[in-house]
This record gives sequence, C-alpha cells and structure tokens, in this order.
Amino acid sequence: MSADRTLVITPTYREMHNLPELLAAFFAAEPEPDCDLLLVDDASDDGTAPWVRSHPAYGTRLFLIERSGKLGLGTAYIEGFRWALRREYRFVFEMDADLSHDPKEIARMRRRLIAGDDLVVGSRYLGGVRILNWPISRLLLSLGAAQYVRLLTGLPASDPTSGFKGFRREVLEKLDLGAIRSTGYAFQIEVVFLAWRHGFRLGEVPIIFEDRHAGTSKMSRRIALEALVEVPRMGLRRFWPLR
Repeated sequence: MSADRTLVITPTYREMHNLPELLAAFFAAEPEPDCDLLLVDDASDDGTAPWVRSHPAYGTRLFLIERSGKLGLGTAYIEGFRWALRREYRFVFEMDADLSHDPKEIARMRRRLIAGDDLVVGSRYLGGVRILNWPISRLLLSLGAAQYVRLLTGLPASDPTSGFKGFRREVLEKLDLGAIRSTGYAFQIEVVFLAWRHGFRLGEVPIIFEDRHAGTSKMSRRIALEALVEVPRMGLRRFWPLR
C-alpha cells in the first residue's frame, strides 16, 4: 500500500446531476489506486446513494457516508476527516461536488504537501483572479469577504474562503475537531485559521475556479450570518492562548 495514500472528501446534497461527470473527471485525473473518493451525503432525495452504491468503483476507491438529514458542510467534513484518520490516509483533501474544482489539481497540491507544506489551499486569487462565469457582483463580494477575513484574523492567505484544500494527516490529528464551531461555509475559514494558529505551514497554489455546471448554490442567509459572527470571533481568538 502506498505511503502517500490520499482521500478526497466531497459533501453532497442533491448533486446527482453533477456526480457522473465528477466521478469520471476524478478517476481520469487520479488513475492510481492510492487516491480514493469519499462522498458524504446529507440524505439527498435525488437518488445519490443508490447511484453511488451501483458504481463499479464503490467499495474499492469510492466510498459513501449516508447521513440522516441536511446537517451542514462543516459537520460533513469533520465526519469525513474522522473516517480518513481511522483508515490511515496520509493526505486528506476537500473538494466540491459541483465541478467548480478540477480534480487534476489534486496531484499538484499533493506535491506541495509531500514537499513540506502541512496545509495547501487552492487559491482563486493568488497572482490574479482566476474565476470563470461569475457575475461581477458575486466576484466583488467574494474578494471583499477574503479581505475581511484577512483583516480580522491575520490569516496570511490570498483566498481564506476557498473550499479546495489538502491536509497532512498530522494537522487533522492535532486539531480538536469536536471544538470547531462553524457548520456552514465559515468552516472553511475556521479550519485553516486553527491550523495556522497551531503553527502548521500553510501553502497556496493558484487554481482556476469555474462556477457550478448544474444545480443551485447551497448558500443561505443563515450561513452568511454564521460567517459574520464567527469571523470576528476568530479575530479575538487570535490573541487567546491555544489549548
């Protein structure tokens, strides 16, 4: 078994329209058997679970956690992290299900982890903006959010809200996963913030981000409000001693 065994975690909720293309792209980009894909599904009613279980790679390189309801992005990743740690994966990645992240980038990001980064973020803004098919209003909102997070938390990252990232297992072993507060998109900020506060080496690689191919965004007012509350809280925690 490869020492560089890798798991990619992808939360799903009503993403059946994207899954065939996503899995085809993943297995084309990662043909070697040392990189697996775990879907964490929040009780989708679109046939996701039976379709995944019927896939030829199910149980060998494709795995599924079925949850009881729509429990949130953050808790899906935490459940996936714990699943990965129990199975001795060395590298663990987060990747969206909507095809906005290109699985071809996983290999390049993994090379950075092998070279010494503890956490690597796929950045939409490193060295310039690399986003396709977003309206200018959404782009400006995202850029403003990134600046807001950097200002309050001190995070040295060009894209602190990115959902495409990879960890060495040592990072996940160190973090108190049960103490992470955020359940929505603020989770993406909090997990990077905590890793950075623990002194782990943070790296970034530029990626091209393409808006989802099908379906609708899962962003809601509640998720946005959570971020508005949790980011200032992280800013205060910046000055607290680590436990």
